[in-house]
Amino acid sequence: MDSLSFTGVCRSHVSPSPMLDFDQSNHRKDGFFLRNKSSFATKVDGRRLTITHVASPLRPVTVPSLENQIVYPDRNHVAWTSVRQERWEGELVVQGEIPLWLKGTYLRNGPGLWHIEDYNFRHLFDGYATLVKLQFENGRLIAGHRQIESEAYKAAMKNKKICFREFSEVPKHENFMAYVGDLAKLFSGASLTDNANTGVVKLGDGRVVCLTETQKGSLVIDPSSLETVGKFEYSDSLGGLIHSAHPIVTDAEFLTLLPDLVNPGYMVVRMEPGTNERKVIGKVSCRGGPAPGWVHSFPVTEHYVVVPEMPLRYCAQNLLRAEPTPLYKFGWHPESKAFVHVMCKASGKIVASVEVPLFVTFHFINAYEEEDEDGRVTAIVADCCEHNADTTILDKLRLQNLRSFNGEDVLPDARVGRFTIPLDGSLYGKLEAALDPDEHGRGMDMCSINPAYLGKKYRYAYACGAERPCHFPNTLTKLDFVNKKAKNWHDEGAVPSEPFFVARPGATEEDDGIVISLVSEKNGGGYALLLDGSTFEEIARAKLPYGLPYGLHGCWVPKKSHQ
Repeated sequence: MDSLSFTGVCRSHVSPSPMLDFDQSNHRKDGFFLRNKSSFATKVDGRRLTITHVASPLRPVTVPSLENQIVYPDRNHVAWTSVRQERWEGELVVQGEIPLWLKGTYLRNGPGLWHIEDYNFRHLFDGYATLVKLQFENGRLIAGHRQIESEAYKAAMKNKKICFREFSEVPKHENFMAYVGDLAKLFSGASLTDNANTGVVKLGDGRVVCLTETQKGSLVIDPSSLETVGKFEYSDSLGGLIHSAHPIVTDAEFLTLLPDLVNPGYMVVRMEPGTNERKVIGKVSCRGGPAPGWVHSFPVTEHYVVVPEMPLRYCAQNLLRAEPTPLYKFGWHPESKAFVHVMCKASGKIVASVEVPLFVTFHFINAYEEEDEDGRVTAIVADCCEHNADTTILDKLRLQNLRSFNGEDVLPDARVGRFTIPLDGSLYGKLEAALDPDEHGRGMDMCSINPAYLGKKYRYAYACGAERPCHFPNTLTKLDFVNKKAKNWHDEGAVPSEPFFVARPGATEEDDGIVISLVSEKNGGGYALLLDGSTFEEIARAKLPYGLPYGLHGCWVPKKSHQ
């Protein structure tokens, strides 16, 4: 694999504001530097917590001071502001207690740099990837962040301009021939970005890979140093330029979908641990539309792969545009209808292909098999964060929209959409809300479950919901699909990222564990948050030296996997 390396710790052109020297005295009360003391009392949300394991950062760093920090208006919320420097690491003050069993590293990936020089990007998904870590051991917490060194990022830093095609951004061409040359590179894939800013997964063999929608945007990283190790090169000859940004990854296998834009359909593939070779399980042909539906994610059960065919479909015409449409790389084709296909993992045969009501989803939550009293599988149930077949959510994520919240309630409604796909040869499946959307404020996205229940019947999920009025999901919510209820956590003006569940070793209850989230505050600050997976009450938080941009998806790397 190609070797990638950093050329410096902090680059001035990465930061939108001047750096200030790290002054220990100025930061003591901000929660990330105190002289070593065993504990003392403080208050968080009116409750008394204990601050433990106080330590200075691991190395001197340059960080902006939060002393006399101005409270920004919503348009300057740190969640939508480029990361302040390329790299930082240090030990955080813990308020509350981190369970001693929590040993390992939580990694969160997402776009974090939305400008080059004085040019600002259009869309949340355009940003260059910022990888964040929270490393837990013996009740202590070391945090850090680092830019992922993709070819797209390095070229942008070197040339001070966008050099590859991002989600909505394209390189600016000096003349018509340069534009024609770029189109040629588009069809070969050379001009597509490798900006791996969407997800991060730990493979069964221990390698950690950051991912995005393009296959070339698969990059191996070191979970301790966050260094970009090199490209993850697929050794097979399956080809293609794109794949699902959210593969299904367990210690035993890696499953993903490869959309076919020429002969509209999907290739379902498996990769075993220790290899880079994907092998075909089977193929699904689309039943409608000029192109396959967007498959940002998909679910599986114990024996089946569920392949969604959404009427929000890939659009070659929009891909060629220099300026984006409100649907960006996609087109909305309600006349083409919506379908869900079910493929047997073992044989690759399609056991069901049903029409379903129109839907729009980025993220599936889980799926499982329904059985009759004789143990025969009668249906597949698949849950997703469903946006009521409303495509406007894509344009709501334009940075100008995220930065211009004026208090109006403009977040489109969303729900937990539950598909029921019969396996008796029926032509139609059902789509309905798994619980009343008002339980979670009619906002729903960025979900996680106890991984032991992947593909199995489950009761709980964790996601981001809404406290209205809002323009973006702003709560954390625990969903109970048996009691049809939700518990919600909210910090006024803050933007929490995906709640990630880590099960307690040896746990017998599904919700026995910890929920981790990184929170961006309205005053420019930020903190790591730990909630009890059962009660959904806060048990600990640790203030960061400065707020971080909003991030997308994470993974858990147990201690033994990276030492």
